[in-house]
Amino acid sequence: MNIFKRMGEEAGVQQSQAVTTVVLADDHTVVRNALKMLLDAEDDLDVVAEAGTASEAVRYCMGHKPGVLVLDLNMPGEPGLDAIPKVREASPETSIVVLTMQDDPAFAREAMQAGVLGYVLKEAADDELVNAIRMAADGRTYLQPELGARLASEPTIAGDDLSDREIEILRLIALGHTNAEIAEKLFLSVRTVESHRAHIQQKLRMTKRSELVRYALEHGLLEV
Repeated sequence: MNIFKRMGEEAGVQQSQAVTTVVLADDHTVVRNALKMLLDAEDDLDVVAEAGTASEAVRYCMGHKPGVLVLDLNMPGEPGLDAIPKVREASPETSIVVLTMQDDPAFAREAMQAGVLGYVLKEAADDELVNAIRMAADGRTYLQPELGARLASEPTIAGDDLSDREIEILRLIALGHTNAEIAEKLFLSVRTVESHRAHIQQKLRMTKRSELVRYALEHGLLEV
């Protein structure tokens, strides 16, 4: 009887120590090191691989089948958003948590629509990332509260679901500014502007600058 009781107690201990494996994907080594220290301090989280590009993240998820992928959206090469469906196909059991500096609700909306379960801003990583990973591992959704409030009130124009930031960038594109000039005017990185531009083109289903100019004219954006 005591043997069975001890076996049950040991099984309970093993169950309570279930560990979620994690792959980190961020192109900055310092950021990855800090995140690894943060997660390794938790008994129920285990970082099994670190990726510096989205393509590496897909490959590591295919190989490790982690419980959660923590994914930055802006990395060299393939955009993080484009990697999301590839991760879901390569490792369906892997939940995805986006950790990014992109505080535009449009990015959060698109990431959620693509299938991520968590969206956390890097500035709040210390407080919210661990919770987001645990919720994602359980199949629950986590969206940073203040970002969720902005997402709920995000305006759109002409039914095209463009955010305020995207409208602003579209207007500057139509006025003839380059990505570098737009980045300087709006205090953004060129990579961020390129990401916004790609999402504008995707949402409007327009690839040529002339089409974007015509759209801006038709919707009065150049009169702002």
